[in-house]
Amino acid sequence: MEAPGSMSQFIEALEGRGWLRRISDEVDPCLEVTALAEPLMKAGGPALLFERVKGAACPLAINLFGSRERMALALGVEDLEKIPARLRGLMELELPQGLWAKLLTVLPKLKELRAFGPQRVKSAPCQEVVLSGEKASLDLLPILTCWPGDAGPFITLPQVITADPQTGRQNVGMYRLQRFDAHTTGMHWHRHKGGAAHFRRAQEMGVKLPVAVALGGPPAAVYAASAPLPEVLEEFMFSGFLMRRPLEVVQAVSSELLVPAAAEVVLEGYVDPAEPLRIEGPFGDHTGYYSLADDFPAFHLTHITHRRKFLYPTTVVGVPPMEDYYLGLATERLFLPLLQAVLPEVKDYHMPAEGVFHNLVFVAIKKDYPGQAFKVMNALWGTGQMMFAKVIVVVDQDVDVQDAPRAWWEALNHIDPQRDVLFSKGPADELDHAAQQPVLHSKMGIDGTRKLPGEGFTRPWPPRIEMTPAVQEAALERLRAWGLLK
Repeated sequence: MEAPGSMSQFIEALEGRGWLRRISDEVDPCLEVTALAEPLMKAGGPALLFERVKGAACPLAINLFGSRERMALALGVEDLEKIPARLRGLMELELPQGLWAKLLTVLPKLKELRAFGPQRVKSAPCQEVVLSGEKASLDLLPILTCWPGDAGPFITLPQVITADPQTGRQNVGMYRLQRFDAHTTGMHWHRHKGGAAHFRRAQEMGVKLPVAVALGGPPAAVYAASAPLPEVLEEFMFSGFLMRRPLEVVQAVSSELLVPAAAEVVLEGYVDPAEPLRIEGPFGDHTGYYSLADDFPAFHLTHITHRRKFLYPTTVVGVPPMEDYYLGLATERLFLPLLQAVLPEVKDYHMPAEGVFHNLVFVAIKKDYPGQAFKVMNALWGTGQMMFAKVIVVVDQDVDVQDAPRAWWEALNHIDPQRDVLFSKGPADELDHAAQQPVLHSKMGIDGTRKLPGEGFTRPWPPRIEMTPAVQEAALERLRAWGLLK
C-alpha cells in the first residue's frame, strides 16, 4: 500500500473507499463550515469536499484525517501499528540506554532514515502559478472563521517552514495563522517550538526571518508538521520515512527555503523581529475553550504559488473529540518505540481525547521494583513534549490503557491518595488556561499499580473478578443462539 503523494491522490483514495462526500451546494466559510463539519467529526463521519465556497477561488476539504482508518491511509499503511513495527526494526541494534539525548543522536544516522532525505526538484506543481505583490492575496483562499468568538479567519492546517538563520537547518511546524488582512497574518508559534527558536535567533542577529507556509501536499508531510519530533530529526526526512520514498521539495520563489513540491498552495513572506508584536486571538482551540488574545509576530505575505487547479485543506478544533484527535493518535502510536527505547518497562501508553493530548496520559508498565511508577512519571516529564503532561496515571502491564474507563477503574481501585499521588512542577503548554502562570504549572502523577511489600504494603492484594473462560464462552454461544447477543 503506497502513501498518497498529494491531496488529490488522497481524496481519490478516500472517495474510492466511500470515506469522502462531495458537496456541490455553496457554503459559507464563516461559521457554517464548522457547524456542518463538527457533528460529522464527533460521529466518525466522512471527509467533506465543499466544491463551492462563498468568496473563494477553490474547493475546501475538511475532516480528511478524521478516523483511525483515514489516518492509516494517509500514511500508506493498513493499520497505524505497522509503522511502530518499522521503527522497532530500525532500532534493532546496540543503542545507548537511559538517556533520551543519546538515543536521538543515533536515530538520524540510521541508514534507512538517511535514504529518505528530501529530494530536490527544479520545477513543481505547487509553482505552476506564481503571484506577487498585490496579486498575492489571501482573498483567494476560503479561510475559516471557525467559532463565534474567534478574532477572525484562521488558517488551521498549515506547514510553517522556517530555517535557523545561522545554520540553515529547516523546521516545519503546524502553527495557526490569523488573517489580519489580505497580505498579513499572525504567527502563533509557541516559545517551546522550533519556529519560535528561529525567530529568537533572527532577533539576536537583527535580520528578517523568511517563512513559507505550505498548504496540502502529501498527507504524510501534513502530519509530520504536527508531530513533536526531536530536533535532530527533520520533518521532511520523517515524511519520507513514512511514505517509504523521499519527499520531493523545491526552492521557494522568494527565499532559499525548501517546500513540498506537491503542495496545493505555498504562502511566502517573512517575519520581522524588529516590528512590534500584534494582538492575535481569541481562537476556539483544541482544549474546547478559547485561547485568549496575546502578543505574537506578524507574517507578511509577499508571494503565493499554487497549482493551476488547487484546493484548500483545513480543519476545525474545539470540544473533543475532533479531527485533530486522530493526528494525535498517530503520534501516540508512532512514538511508542522511541519511548520504550528510553523506558523499556513501558508496554503501552494512551492520551485519551478528553485529555486534549497534554492533560492526561495513561501508561502501562511492567513493574519490577518499588517506586518504579514514580520513576516512569519523572522520566516522562523530562522527555520531549511529554514535559507538558498535566496528569500521568501509571498502571500495570495487564491493563488495556486504550480503554480509558477501564484504566481509570483499575487505577482508582489501586490508589491510596496520600501514598500514591505525586505532585511536581514544570513547563505548561501555552494553551493551558488553568496554569498557575503562563507556561508554568503543577503536575500530578498517580501510581495506579499493584503495591509491593517494598512499598510498605503488607496486606494481600486481591485478584480481579473473572468468569471461568470455558463457562463464559459457552454462555456467550447460548446468548447468540437466543438472539440476545451478536
